[in-house]
Amino acid sequence: MYKISMSNPVVEMDGDEMTRVIWQMVKDELLCPFIDLKTEYYDLGLINRDETGDAVTFAAAEAIKEHRVGVKCATITPNAQRVEEYGLRGLLPSPNATIRAALDGTVFRSPIMTRCISPAVKNWKKPITIARHAYGDVYKNTEYRVPGPGRAELLFTGEDGAVSRQKLYDFEGAGVIQGIYNKDSSIESFARACFEYALSQGQDLWFSSKDTISKTYDGAFRDIFERLFQAEYADRFAAAGITYFYTLIDDAVARVIRSEGGFVWACKNYDGDVMSDMVSTAFGSLAMMTSVLVSPDGCYEYEAAHGTVTRHWYRYRRGEKTSTNPVATMFAWTGALRKRGQLDENAALIRFADKLDRACLETIESGVMTQDLAALCSLDATETPDTAGFIAAVRKRLENALDSSV
Repeated sequence: MYKISMSNPVVEMDGDEMTRVIWQMVKDELLCPFIDLKTEYYDLGLINRDETGDAVTFAAAEAIKEHRVGVKCATITPNAQRVEEYGLRGLLPSPNATIRAALDGTVFRSPIMTRCISPAVKNWKKPITIARHAYGDVYKNTEYRVPGPGRAELLFTGEDGAVSRQKLYDFEGAGVIQGIYNKDSSIESFARACFEYALSQGQDLWFSSKDTISKTYDGAFRDIFERLFQAEYADRFAAAGITYFYTLIDDAVARVIRSEGGFVWACKNYDGDVMSDMVSTAFGSLAMMTSVLVSPDGCYEYEAAHGTVTRHWYRYRRGEKTSTNPVATMFAWTGALRKRGQLDENAALIRFADKLDRACLETIESGVMTQDLAALCSLDATETPDTAGFIAAVRKRLENALDSSV
C-alpha cells in the first residue's frame, strides 16, 4: 500500500495509563498503515520522567522548538498517592506546565462538535474557544506553611540592591501563604497570540480577569491587552468585522452562558484550566476537545485536553474491555499532522488529516460511539463498542474515504 511520506518529523511525547494504550492503538490502526510516520520520540510516562529527573520533559520542549510541531499524550502530574503507587523518588511538576513555560505559549481549546450531540447549554450553537495563558500563576507558585504567630511580608530586592517590602498579614496563629508571579513579556505574548488567533478565526475576542480585587496583578493583564489592542489591532479587528472587549470574569461567565458561542474567550492560567473543563463538559465530553499550545515564534504542540482515564486503566489491567473515548487523542494527532503538512507544504498529509477527522465524526453521527457519548446522543439507536471496536469503525470509514480519492 502506498504511504504518505513526511519530510520532517513531529515531536511525539508518549504518556500514561489508559491514554498511553489508546495512543498506541491510534498509531497502529489509523496512522502507520497510511503514513510513513516520522516522529522524534520522547517517553513522558511518569516512570521515565522520574528516572530521568524530568530531563526528558525539558528535552521534549527543546525538540518542539527545533521541529516546530509536537503531539503529546495525556500524562500524570503526581500527588503523594501517586508517588507511593508508582514508587517515585518524589513529586514531579506538571509536564504540561513545564512545556508551556519553555515555549512561552498560549493554549487554545475548542469543543469537537457533532450533529447528534447537543450542548447542555441549549442556546450554544457555535464552538467556544478557550485561550489559556500558559505561564506562571498557581502553576509556578511558592507556598509556605506558617507555623505560628508572626508577620508575613512580600519582599523584592532589585538588581541595584534596593529592597522593597510590603506586609501581607500579621498572623495570630498557624496558616498558609502562597506567592505567585507573572511577567509583562509573557502577558504580551499571550495577548498578541489571542489577537492573532481571533483574527485567523474571524471571531470576537473576550478577555476576563478580576482587576477590581487584584488591582495590580490582574490590572497588568487588563492594561497590557488594552495597550496592544489600541496600538496594533484595533484597525485590523474593525476591518475584519470582529470586536475585542474586557470584562470581569464573573460577568464573563454570565455572558458566556447567555451567548450562542462562536468567540474566543481569553483567560489567565488557572481560570483557563477551569473554564475549558466547563466548556468542554457542557458541549459534551472532555474527550471531545481539541487543545493546541502556540508559541510566539510559531511552534505548535497538540494534545488531548483530558487526563489519563485512570479508572479505565485499572479495569484494562484486570483484562476488562473499556469503551474509552479516543477522539481527543485522534484529533491531537490530526492537528499535528495537518500543521506539519502546512509548514512543509505537504498537501497529501493535510488531506489525510482532514479525512481522518471526518471519518471520526461520521462514525459517531452514524450511531457508533463510545459509552460516554451514547449517554448524550440524540439518536434513537446507538452502538457502543469498546475502544478498539470504535477505532476499527473509524478505520473502515477512513479506508473508504482514501479509496474514493484515488
